[in-house]
Amino acid sequence: MSARDLYHDAVKSALIKDNWVILADPYRIKYKDVDLYADLAAERSFAVEREGQKIVVEIKSFVGRSLMTDFHLALGQYKVYQMLLQETAPEYDLYLAIDDITYNNFFRREGIEYLVRSSQIKIFVVNIDEQEVVQWLS
Repeated sequence: MSARDLYHDAVKSALIKDNWVILADPYRIKYKDVDLYADLAAERSFAVEREGQKIVVEIKSFVGRSLMTDFHLALGQYKVYQMLLQETAPEYDLYLAIDDITYNNFFRREGIEYLVRSSQIKIFVVNIDEQEVVQWLS
């Protein structure tokens, strides 16, 4: 298992504030001889009589020397998790959790928006200081 991301606790707290129940921390993705761990799994019930939405969350802080290198790594990791979840747990939606500053300063760039849209990456944005989800993008 890899080390927790810098924003792990803030993202987890934001999800709980947004009425999500944490199901796993971390969430194990096991497929044949591949064994990986995403940061979190969570569920939010819509009504007592029906099943709610389930998500797996990969948290990225984008604090490396290059935002583009961090983006390349996050994109690759996201796609690997996405493919494995389709096989092992298709009831889960995969989301990339990022902080609001990175979203506003990097992910809103036209080229990055195109790459995110083309890669079908689902994102939610968290205000780290307030520990609140501020936007869902899918």
